Amino acid sequence: MVDLKALTTSVGELDEEKVLEVLNEFVASNPSEEDAQKVVAACQSGMSIVGDLYEKGEYFVGDLIFAGELLTNAINTLKPVLGSGSAAKSGTIVLGTVAGDLHDIGKNIFKSMCEAAGFEVIDLGIDQPASAFVEKVKEVKPVAVGMSGVLTLALEAMKDTVDALKEAGLRDSVKIIIGGNPVTKEACAQIGADAFTTNAAEGVKICQGWV
Repeated sequence: MVDLKALTTSVGELDEEKVLEVLNEFVASNPSEEDAQKVVAACQSGMSIVGDLYEKGEYFVGDLIFAGELLTNAINTLKPVLGSGSAAKSGTIVLGTVAGDLHDIGKNIFKSMCEAAGFEVIDLGIDQPASAFVEKVKEVKPVAVGMSGVLTLALEAMKDTVDALKEAGLRDSVKIIIGGNPVTKEACAQIGADAFTTNAAEGVKICQGWV
């Protein structure tokens, strides 16, 4: 069995070579799915370390991007021993950058970290109108909607999207989190979202609290 604490540490240190070496050896040992889930949990704990170090200013945005990619690669490596869809999903999140905004780095970091945490993420992409969020929420009935934006004008588009969800009768069935440079506690209240964050790791924790 894998040394789970050592694996968590390796993920936290962003030592991808070591992580993948350990995981490949683990998969080759024909492990049980129960053990595989423990390994996934250890990797996710390592992501928490990454988030903590980012909050302390020891890691930077580039490190978060790399961490998201590392976790995605780790989960992909483990897929053969995680069973056919039996790995417990935390829930579905519909995610997108709102209308008028073309930035996607923050969105993509959040997406990778949510997927690593066990969420199924449906990424609408950038510059998405309110109607795109409404239609996808109707279709997949997610746990949460994540709206991202970097420009100040994104705040208005986020409010338009929340209003559209209200008009469609969907607002009460889903949690909404907004993220990006311009979001604040005041903006969150004005927009009518449930939570806001400028930190992807924190955003994942918030969504986990909604499941």
